[in-house]
Amino acid sequence: MSIDPRTPVIVGVGQAAERIDDADYRAMSPVELAAAAAQAALADCGANVEQVASAIDAVVATRQFEISIPKAPAPLGKSNNFPRSVARLIGAEPVRAVLDKVGGQGPQKLLTEFAGEIVAGTADVVLLCGSDATSTLRHFAKADTKPDFSETIDGQLEDRGYGLEEFVERYTVIHGLTGATVQYGLLENARRARLGMSTADYLQAMAELFAPMTKIAAKNPFSASPVERSVDELATISAGNRMICDPYPRLLVARDQVNQGAAVLVMSVEAARRLGVSEDRWVYLHGHADQRAQRLLERPDLSAYPAAITATTEALEMAGIGFDDVAAMDLYSCFPVPVFAICDAFGLVGDDPRGLTLTGGLPFFGGAGNNYSMHAIAEAVAAARSVPGQFTFVGANGGMMSKYAVGVYSTTAVPWKADRSAELQAQADTAPAVPVTESAAGPGTIETYSVRYDWETRTGIIIGRLDADGTRFLATTEDEDLVALLSDGDPLGAPVTVHAFDYGNRCTPR
Repeated sequence: MSIDPRTPVIVGVGQAAERIDDADYRAMSPVELAAAAAQAALADCGANVEQVASAIDAVVATRQFEISIPKAPAPLGKSNNFPRSVARLIGAEPVRAVLDKVGGQGPQKLLTEFAGEIVAGTADVVLLCGSDATSTLRHFAKADTKPDFSETIDGQLEDRGYGLEEFVERYTVIHGLTGATVQYGLLENARRARLGMSTADYLQAMAELFAPMTKIAAKNPFSASPVERSVDELATISAGNRMICDPYPRLLVARDQVNQGAAVLVMSVEAARRLGVSEDRWVYLHGHADQRAQRLLERPDLSAYPAAITATTEALEMAGIGFDDVAAMDLYSCFPVPVFAICDAFGLVGDDPRGLTLTGGLPFFGGAGNNYSMHAIAEAVAAARSVPGQFTFVGANGGMMSKYAVGVYSTTAVPWKADRSAELQAQADTAPAVPVTESAAGPGTIETYSVRYDWETRTGIIIGRLDADGTRFLATTEDEDLVALLSDGDPLGAPVTVHAFDYGNRCTPR
């Protein structure tokens, strides 16, 4: 097959990690972790490292944890220009440096975006990279002697901002939706309601979904927690597996204490040939798509993820395959419900012999930030190369099941094709939305719920429907009887009375 010289190919992937209890632990900064991964990606392409580094014209980075929230403290300091700091350590002088928005779908979305720029001729050799050193940051935060990660570097930077307005709004924040775990808990319990499962059976199902991932994490040298765990261990509440937010004990929650970096090197076929990259390193993006979900409270089915299903369907159709043709996959596993969404739609199960993760999953491999799926892409590329011609799949999730980006990979040469994401998104944006009453009062019923065990006072978070008009509302409760029902009973569909105040809605039993 004759391939257009502007066709994008992934030619190098790399990962780096360290754990505080490693014998050779050296407290690498986020820049150093990303640079180590980038150096590994350069070596992985098999060509002259210095020549390839000097040919990089764009370095594109995800945001590390401590720069994902405005005015967040950086106790160990930070770079003022993260992508250029990474570039300097690997001997690159890119024309363009980009720092992306917050969102776990970012790595896959960026790869698709900049592959398109390579096709268009606005880029030629692009390094995607990112990292998190949250484990080191917490380890040294209160220490008298600590490393200094501060760095000031001159040069252009395209900072795309935080993008938090896509995930966060005042109405949800004043009702306790201030973190991912509680919000996913609401979505998870909505799925339990749809399936009519008991709390015990659903906890068992979540553990059965995730336990096989721990076997993969245990063998991955880059894992933050390389420990194989049984279904019973994941499902049993204990001192080491305490409840965080209902229905999640700690071991079913994405692990954010990591020191990890990952990088992907993508370039045009023309550049690959010019730089001497052997074709056995080339991996093509056969299918790709990304979609955005409705505002959380407006979704007709809080347990479903139509954006993920649409993106997955589009990417597979572009590649001309179905899930049965995928040899290896990584489904973004920050919590069970986004994995269940894909499994429910495409007939997958937790003990699929192919595995549902390539890394070991977010609670076990680690990576609850914006860069996890860069590791998934690195593993997908390696898996595609291991058996030339086979297909690998990455599904990357962002926000509160808010955005989903998909990539299908293979060494088989294929012309670049544009996806139909914009057209599909326009169709999705016309979907019906549930009306929300923000200042709600009167009788209602519980549609879904979570309980915040991570607050000083155990607090219930409720999404309900007003009896009067069926509109949806959000409320919190510290009422002892209602919190007891939420914590220890089965409150789905239970009657409540909601009261409106200036500082938000509050629920009591009725």
